[in-house]
Amino acid sequence: MTEAPPDARLIRLFLEAMRAERGAAANTISAYARDLSLYAAHLAARGRTLGEASRADLESWLADAAEEGLAPATRARRLSAARRLHLFLYEDGWRTDDPAARLSGPKAARPLPKTLSLAEVEALIGAAHAAGPRAFCLMELLYATGMRVSELVSLPLAAAQGGPKMLLVKGKGGKERMVPLSAPARAALEAWLKARDPGPKPSPFLFPSRGKAGHLTRAGFFEMVKDLAAAAGIDPARVSPHVLRHAFASHLLANGADLRVIQQLLGHADISTTEIYTHVQEERLRALVLEKHPLAD
Repeated sequence: MTEAPPDARLIRLFLEAMRAERGAAANTISAYARDLSLYAAHLAARGRTLGEASRADLESWLADAAEEGLAPATRARRLSAARRLHLFLYEDGWRTDDPAARLSGPKAARPLPKTLSLAEVEALIGAAHAAGPRAFCLMELLYATGMRVSELVSLPLAAAQGGPKMLLVKGKGGKERMVPLSAPARAALEAWLKARDPGPKPSPFLFPSRGKAGHLTRAGFFEMVKDLAAAAGIDPARVSPHVLRHAFASHLLANGADLRVIQQLLGHADISTTEIYTHVQEERLRALVLEKHPLAD
């Protein structure tokens, strides 16, 4: 192995390779240049070079970033830059090993889902009731079951006939699950079935449309929800079908529902996906204490 050139030149060679071989964007190159400059400075302060850097040096750099209060996403980006650099140095023969190969980095914090208060949901459903039986049925079913919007708009007519107390829903990957219907949702469904116009050619869908899909589209329902939010006096930017799905889960959890039950109702394959709602409750409780506790100030 030939002697490695100074760190600044190695970084420059790496960035040139990223630009030429991978077609990296200018913003990506700039971000890598900043992060790797900081990495090289950290190594220099420890009397080390890129050719000598060890896993301990990398871990020390990440630990310093954590102590600075940098977000997990920023630390993960820095590690990604160092990983790519060390892989380049190894593959191009500047090093005989890769100290970053098995180093695990911080996971970016998952953003908490947006949700609505019970009063806001009631206002939305009230606006839907005024808009007509189809809008009312859609909103009642969505909040009563927590279905994904794609599952809701494509519901087959056969699944809703006969006054069912449960709906059979086909979710991701064709997996089926049963979801219970509340009394208000069943009443709204019955009203819609009476008002529903089958058209000249009977549609197999509960919410038929003349479009190519044959049923109400996701985009069409999305716009409907935005209009209902405006009619209910709620900022439309805060409301979407998925936000109502989050509200369904959050309100169930707040009222004592078991997390496993919520997982089944939502059709989540992994309980870890459902656990995000426990964090929503924790944030609400923390905010409540900070706002209401007499000594919070």
